[in-house]
Amino acid sequence: MNIFVFDIETVPDIDGCRRLYNLHGLSDDDVAKAVFHKRRQQANTEFLPHHLHKVVAISAVLRSGDQFRVWSLGDIDSGEQDLLQRFYSGIERYTPTLISWNGSGFDLPVIHYRSLLYPINAGHYWENGSNDASFRYNNYQSRYHERHTDLMDVLAGYSARANAPLEEIAGLCGFPGKMGMSGSQVWDEYLQGNIGNIRDYCETDVLNTYLVYLSYERNRGNLDQTQYQSECQRVRDSLTTSGLDHLLAFETAWLEQ
Repeated sequence: MNIFVFDIETVPDIDGCRRLYNLHGLSDDDVAKAVFHKRRQQANTEFLPHHLHKVVAISAVLRSGDQFRVWSLGDIDSGEQDLLQRFYSGIERYTPTLISWNGSGFDLPVIHYRSLLYPINAGHYWENGSNDASFRYNNYQSRYHERHTDLMDVLAGYSARANAPLEEIAGLCGFPGKMGMSGSQVWDEYLQGNIGNIRDYCETDVLNTYLVYLSYERNRGNLDQTQYQSECQRVRDSLTTSGLDHLLAFETAWLEQ
C-alpha cells in the first residue's frame, strides 16, 4: 500500500481579491489588510473563505514499499499551478491512500477551488467508478471511504465539536508538534520572501500527521507494537540522515519528548 500524507500552506489570493473587491491600485499588503478587515466584519475572524486562499506550499510524506520520504513538491520558485499538478500527478502515479489532518475541511476544498483556475488534469483524483470500478465504493471524495482518511475528522467521530488541533494531539502522543512557526505567520513569511521557511514548516506538519497516523494504525490493529516501533525508527533514520536542519531539529525535539 502507498501512503501519501499531505498538507498545504496558503496566503491570500491577492490578485483574485483585487478583482472581486475592486481593490486595484493598492499594494499587496494593503489588499490583504482590506480583505482581512472585511472578513472580521463578516465573521469575526481574519481567516479567509477557502476560495480566497492561494497555495504556496504542498508538503508530503510518502511511504511506499521500503521507501520513506518527506519533502515539499516542486521548489521554492514553483507557482501554484505547478504545485497543484504535481499533487494530482502523484495521485495518478501511486493511487495512494491520502492521509491528512483537516484535509476534508480545508486542504482539499482549497485545492479544488484553486485547480479551477488552471488547465490541470486531475481525472484520476476525481474518479468515482465511471472508468475504474474499484473506485465505485472507495474513492477520494467520500467522507467515509478510505482512499482519503482525514484523521481529525475520523478521530473526532465526524463531530466538529470534538475536533482537536494537530499540535496538541501530536504532543499528547509524544511527538514534537508545531515547530518554527504557526499557520498565522505564513503570510508575513511570504511577504518577506521566506518560501523556504514555509516549506520547512509544512514538512514538520506532515511528519506529525504521519506519526499520529501510525498511532491510529496501531490502535486499529493494523500494526502491532513491534511494527509500530519499526516504522517510527524508519522515520528517525530518515531524519538523521537527511542533513537538513529542520528535519534534524524535529528528530531532536522528538527525542526530548
